[in-house]
This record gives sequence, structure tokens and C-alpha cells, in this order.
Amino acid sequence: MILNDYKKAAEIIETSKFLVAFTGAGISVESGIPPFRGPTGLWSKYDPKILDINFFLTNPDISWKYIKEIFYDYMQNVNPNIAHYFLAKLENKGLLKGTITQNIDNLHQKAGSKNVVEFHGSASKLECIKCKRKFSLNSVSLESLPPLCPKCGGILKPDFVFFGEAIPKDAFEKSLFLMQNADVLLVIGTTGEIMPASELPYIAKDNGAKIIEINIQKSNYTNKITDVFLKDKATEVAKNLEKELKL
Repeated sequence: MILNDYKKAAEIIETSKFLVAFTGAGISVESGIPPFRGPTGLWSKYDPKILDINFFLTNPDISWKYIKEIFYDYMQNVNPNIAHYFLAKLENKGLLKGTITQNIDNLHQKAGSKNVVEFHGSASKLECIKCKRKFSLNSVSLESLPPLCPKCGGILKPDFVFFGEAIPKDAFEKSLFLMQNADVLLVIGTTGEIMPASELPYIAKDNGAKIIEINIQKSNYTNKITDVFLKDKATEVAKNLEKELKL
């Protein structure tokens, strides 16, 4: 494993034929979104059961009270950071073929990325648990909780994966395709602890991809599959790589 060699990382990126990015909470922390885990994570303040699908179905009013507080009163006002824009630039230049994100914050799209696979879904849409119709957040009022479906009156649920739910089939298949075809994978801001998302970089590695990891500390990937480890905040690494790549 090579440590903090930006020239080497830039060279690998420039000569790649199918570059893919895989992002986690660490890329959005610098936009002001707290991670779920760790001493300052959301689960140190909130009970994770609010995002358990069975608890939600039986106590939607309780779940929604905290869901609104966490994901809608605050997170909707955050903006992309340099690292999000860096990936959008790579895609715009034709270098980056796709971004798989574990995040539900929509910041990659806000930054201009178009080929984004939201592995865990998105907070920007709501789904009716009764008729399965989906609605954009802007078209639904959250003044009265739980919000109800404008079409059938069923309870609306954020369109992201709750504990106890499966990964959406479409997102899973698109992620597999990108990982199986990647010759270079950027792993950014993820520790590799959340299954089944954590398995994806191993698929890329098994198919011959070089792994460039960007993290503030070692992850579950660092000593196993990482080829180049850029140890710093995602925004700092993005700045350095932009200079090397002359974007």
C-alpha cells in the first residue's frame, strides 16, 4: 500500500478506463451532516429503533417526529462541499463513470453528478406504504405527522432503506455492474462496516480494480485491498487531486 502519494493517485485516475467512486458518511460530514455512528454520531443522541421498519409501521407518529427533526428540519439546508464537486468534475470530464453512495442526502446530485446510484435510497423522496407511489419531498407537507399519501391516504415513508428492509433491486444491480467493470475505485469516507454495502469494494478488487482510498483514518479496507491511501479529509484530498489532475 502506498501512503499519501498524490502524483501516483492522479496517474492511476488519469489512465483509468472505468473509474468508479464509492462514498460514505465521511464525504458529507464536512457539509455539516453528522455520521450515524461514533461518539458524535446520531445514534449517540437518538434511538436507532426509529428507523426500524417494524417500529415505524406500528409507531409512525413517533418515528416521524424524529425523522423530520434529523432528516428534514436540518439536513435539507446543507450544501455540497469541494469533494462532492470534485467527483462531479471528474464525471463531467468523462473520467468518472459512476458514483455509488451510501448517503441519502442528495449532495452528489446537488453538486452536479448525474450517474449516481443511491444504494440506501434518498431522503428527497417519500413512498406510500400502501399504494407504493413515490412523491418528491417538495410536493408533500410535513406540517402534520405522519404525512399521508395525496392519492390514497396511506402513510408516507422516507424513500430510504430502514433497518429490516432489503436494498432496492435496481440500486443493487447497478452497483454490481459498476463494481464488476471498474478498473479503478475511489473509496471515500466510508469505514466498511455496513453490510451489504461494505462488500462492494471487494467485488471491484476481485475483478482487478486498483483501490484509491480517501479517509481520515484507516478503515476495514486499508490493510486488505487499498493500493493508495490518501489519509486526510475528503475536501483536502479533493483539492490536492484537482491540482495534480489540472481540473
